[in-house]
Amino acid sequence: MKLARYGRIGKEKPALVDDQGRLRDLSAIVNDIGPEQLSPKMLARLAKLDPAKLPLVRGAPRRGVPVSGVGKFIGIGLNYSDHAAEAGMPIPKEPIIFMKAITSLCGGDDPVMLPKGSKKSDWEVELGVVIGGVARSVSEKDALDYVAGYCVVNDVSEREYQLERGTQWDKGKGCDTFGPVGPWLVTKDEVPNPQRLELWLDLNGERVQTGNTKTMIFSVAKIVSYVSRFMTLMPGDIITTGTPPGVGMGMKPPRFLKRGDVMTLGIHGLGEQRQEVIAFQAP
Repeated sequence: MKLARYGRIGKEKPALVDDQGRLRDLSAIVNDIGPEQLSPKMLARLAKLDPAKLPLVRGAPRRGVPVSGVGKFIGIGLNYSDHAAEAGMPIPKEPIIFMKAITSLCGGDDPVMLPKGSKKSDWEVELGVVIGGVARSVSEKDALDYVAGYCVVNDVSEREYQLERGTQWDKGKGCDTFGPVGPWLVTKDEVPNPQRLELWLDLNGERVQTGNTKTMIFSVAKIVSYVSRFMTLMPGDIITTGTPPGVGMGMKPPRFLKRGDVMTLGIHGLGEQRQEVIAFQAP
């Protein structure tokens, strides 16, 4: 099952995606796709609905972040050995955890805005994991029981802020619009093995990233279990699990985002995103 949220920013409505990729409005069934709707019981209820009996959403409305009420947006760094190599960093012995500000969240096709003074903004296609149950010090064996589903994430990163301004990666990860998520949430029953998913990203039509989650250093189950030791994971939390090689800072010479660039990216079975890069705009 694929769940989405559509409409203007702050006014999104819940939707189910039918077999033809069309949005079917869920407003008469649930008021949103948020923490309350991510429980196994509620997801099972939604899965029993006949999409053909739900109102068809006309046109091509904006698709927002597929989950509302995200409490934590958690990143895992250097989770592909070949990406660690291109970054010139050692393969981590334990998962590297950082936080992306929830104010960085945006829809999968929303523009990405360069922060003021940006010099080295970069792209990262990643598998996103959406938590569906309260997870506190869970075992690796049971970890996937706490997952509601998966989605595409672009972990946009300003490398100067991240790596050249002290030790806190968060400064380069949490800028406004640096967290495109979507186009929808795919429930875990449609993803029997999250470690067999192909990822890709194109910049201005040129393929720059290609990878597969089978080469992740730490699996989704390991990540969920590990993170839950240090913080309680709540329904609606999103974990973005690392990127394969092909990011701009690893190119020779390095290549970074500029106004007018277009990123298109996707994960097999989870959908695609498209973002145009725009200049900084004051609120």
